[in-house]
Amino acid sequence: MANQFTNEQHFTTQCIHSGIQADPNNGALLTPIFQTTTYQQESVGNHKGHTYSRSSNPTVSVLEEKLAKLEKAPSSACFATGMAAISALACTLLKAGDHVVCSDVVYGGTVRLFNEVLQKFGVNVSYVDSSNSQNIKHAITDNTQLILIETPANPTLKLTDIKAIADIAKAHDILLAVDNTFLTAALQKPLDLGADISIYSTTKYIDGHNATVGGALIAKDEAINERFRYTRNCLGSIQKPFEAWLILQGIKTLPLRLKQHSDNALAVARFLATHEAVKGVYYPGLNSFPQHALAEKQHLGAHGGMLAFELKGDIQNGINFINSVKLCALAENLGAIETLITHPATMTHGPIAADERKRLGIHDGLIRLSVGLEDPFDIIQDLDQALAAATEQQSKQNKQNKQKVS
Repeated sequence: MANQFTNEQHFTTQCIHSGIQADPNNGALLTPIFQTTTYQQESVGNHKGHTYSRSSNPTVSVLEEKLAKLEKAPSSACFATGMAAISALACTLLKAGDHVVCSDVVYGGTVRLFNEVLQKFGVNVSYVDSSNSQNIKHAITDNTQLILIETPANPTLKLTDIKAIADIAKAHDILLAVDNTFLTAALQKPLDLGADISIYSTTKYIDGHNATVGGALIAKDEAINERFRYTRNCLGSIQKPFEAWLILQGIKTLPLRLKQHSDNALAVARFLATHEAVKGVYYPGLNSFPQHALAEKQHLGAHGGMLAFELKGDIQNGINFINSVKLCALAENLGAIETLITHPATMTHGPIAADERKRLGIHDGLIRLSVGLEDPFDIIQDLDQALAAATEQQSKQNKQNKQKVS
């Protein structure tokens, strides 16, 4: 029998032990990787819980149990990627003619799914600034079946008051799903705040080591979780067992990693906020962040490892800066132990039209930083030398331009 923990158990303990049992045959502490397609059945209609690995797999099931325990939910469903999870959410809950109210600042892949795929099947979406809950309320129609928010938002870190939106959703009998990828249940618990469904790209902080891709849907209502798993079986988008095994190892250090990510990010944000080459810094842990009060109320003691900032100067200055970093890695991911730097306008949010990106605050000069677990002094030193190099290049370019004019 697996270790059983109550909701009162400490989160760190649950991350290590929930859902895990020593192998009854040899005492092995780690869950085995069940790399199998099918399972021998004892007789017709009589099996041991698994029949085919497109439907379920023992290693994946352990991961699902652990994620559910961390959210205080009855169960969960794990998928091959975060976008596979979002796709299953839509395929399970929506049909032709249905309407979705979505945060205007969300991951670019989510926008692409709704605008370029689901719209062809008659699903309509309204994107609104969900930082003002009244915008959500006013966007609801008779056909609205789902409210989808992402908080903190990718990449501007804009926050949405989950409880306020949950109250509106319940008043209209609409499901509320929250993408909690940036903070995880270690720093934010959407279901406790009234949401119906938590969404994850487990690729990010839950794995934390740049080793896997994966996604998860976790609903309060077990009937909805069962529907997610049915859709997953139809789509063939289940998490693979080896990836599930790796994610199980990553979760064990999740609370410790998120604490250090948060501490490092705050130190980096404070450095950037005082740098003369930086135009603005967006991090919920800064007192200057416009929604700092909401962050203090909604987040569980820290604010994660993600921040964004804008440089002074033109787009070339930003490119010069990114090309000058040495410790930070230019990459399209986040939430890993390594510090990763991204240019959203050309990378993660490239699918969004330029005018729309600008309206959302995703300017060409915006830089997203996933602050890793290196010593914060080393991260700051790298950013400082890259800013100096970019400033020097900009100065040289300005001089050349003046010479050409004269």
